[in-house]
Amino acid sequence: MKKIGQYTARGKMAGATVERVRLFDGRFDTGYVITKFMILVNDPDVSSYDAYGVLGTEEATLGQNWNLSRQDQIGWASMKADGAATGPPGAPFHLVDRDNLVVEDLFIYGETNSAGGDLNYYIEMDKYEFPTAKGALTMVRNKNQAV
Repeated sequence: MKKIGQYTARGKMAGATVERVRLFDGRFDTGYVITKFMILVNDPDVSSYDAYGVLGTEEATLGQNWNLSRQDQIGWASMKADGAATGPPGAPFHLVDRDNLVVEDLFIYGETNSAGGDLNYYIEMDKYEFPTAKGALTMVRNKNQAV
């Protein structure tokens, strides 16, 4: 695989929904390796909040539960704060499967109990070029149909 770029995707989404991050360029010989996925609350200056999210390659199977046995879930993130509004939040948790490769789009499911119910996401990724056959096999794998 030949690295051809570095990119970020970031945005704001409503909690308890699925957000689509469009990556697919119509080619089967390019794709992305996700290197970082974070979920952040909209207003970190509240006394107590929880937020979590899951990053996946399939919208239909992306739910509110983390399931590391599924090939279509590739990233998990959360953040939490308990206490005074001026106190520091707990360190955020984020984990990305190091063996991921995404040819098509990404999907994020997130929830928070923070005021307003909105949350932010941040994704870092590297773009690669590879043989078309690898792209086809990757698409099968990312639909939780491992070869």
